[in-house]
Amino acid sequence: MKVKVIDRTALILDIFAQHATSREGKAQVSLAQMEYMLPRLRGWGESMSRQAGGRAGGAGGGVGTRGPGETKIETDRRRIRERMAKLRREIKEMKTARDTKRSRRSSSGIPAVAIVGYTNAGKSSLMNALTGAGILVQDALFATLDPTTRRAALDDGREVVFTDTVGFVRHLPTQLVEAFRSTLEEVTGADLLLHVVDGSDALPDQQIKAVREVITDVLREQGEGSGPPELLVVNKIDALDATQLAHLRAQLPGAVFVSARTGRGIDQLRERLAEILGGLDVEVSVLLPYTRGDLLARIHSDGRIISSSHEEGGTRVRARVPRALAPTLSQYAHAGTIGSAEAAGPSH
Repeated sequence: MKVKVIDRTALILDIFAQHATSREGKAQVSLAQMEYMLPRLRGWGESMSRQAGGRAGGAGGGVGTRGPGETKIETDRRRIRERMAKLRREIKEMKTARDTKRSRRSSSGIPAVAIVGYTNAGKSSLMNALTGAGILVQDALFATLDPTTRRAALDDGREVVFTDTVGFVRHLPTQLVEAFRSTLEEVTGADLLLHVVDGSDALPDQQIKAVREVITDVLREQGEGSGPPELLVVNKIDALDATQLAHLRAQLPGAVFVSARTGRGIDQLRERLAEILGGLDVEVSVLLPYTRGDLLARIHSDGRIISSSHEEGGTRVRARVPRALAPTLSQYAHAGTIGSAEAAGPSH
C-alpha cells in the first residue's frame, strides 16, 4: 500500500492552500509551496536518473552525461523559478494596493483593532459577535487565511475597524512568512491587538507564548518597537466548569473572559475596548471657520464632541479625537489646547 508521507511544513502549506480565497492569498500560498518544493526536487531527480539508467558509464552515456530524470528536473526548476518571479511581481503590485487601502483607513482616524490568536481559538466567532459581520466560522485549522476587515460601532458611538487574521502556529515555517505577510502587516499597523485564546485548550499559556513570539519576531524584522498594546481575550468559557474558569482567571488576571458562541462576556469586552481606545484619543479645543465644515464633520464621525458653540469667527469645539486627526486640527487650536494621551492596556 502506497501512503503519501509529508512533513509538518508541507501539511500546513496544504491546509493553507485549501483555505486561501483571495487572489493575493492564493498567490502567497503558491509562492510558499514553490519555495518549499524547489530544494527538494534534487533528490527526486537523482532517484529518477538512477531508475532510468542515467549513471555514468551507462548505455549511450559517458562521464558527465545527465540522465532523463536530471534533465527533467532542470526544466522543472527553471519553470518553477520563472513562476515564482511572476508571483513575486504580482504580490508586490497587490501589496501596493493594500497599502493604499490601509493608508486610507489610517487617515480616516478610525481606530484599527487586529484580532489575533492561535489557530482555531475562535477569532472569527468573536469578530461576528462584535460586529455581526457574518464571517464564515469553521471548527478547523487555518479556516481564515485572508484578513477580513469590518467596521462596527462601540457602545459609546465610537467607530472601530476590526480585522480578523489568520491563526498563528508554533514554530512558523520560514516558507510561510510570505503567506502571513498581509496578516502581519495588519498586526503591526493596528492601534490595538485583541489576542484571542482558546480557554478550553489544555495549555492556553503555550498558545499565548507562541503568538507573542511570532509577533515579536515580525516587529524585530520590520524594525518596529514594542508594537501595539494588547488586550487578552479568553474565549470558549462555555466549555469550562467553574473550577477551570476560576483557575484561568487567577492565571490571567488582566484578561477578559467571553464565549463568542453564547455571547457571555461580550458586553464587558465592548466596554473594555471603549475604555482602552479612549486612551488613544487626544483632547482638542479648536475654533473652526465656517468654511471648514468638512473638519467639523470629521470630528463628529471619528471623535466625541464634549462641547460646541457658534461664534462670529466659526464653530468653537472641544472634543476627543483620534491621534491621527489631531495634527490636521492643530492650526485651528489655541496654544496648549491639543493634549496627548498614552495608550492604555497591557502590552506584550
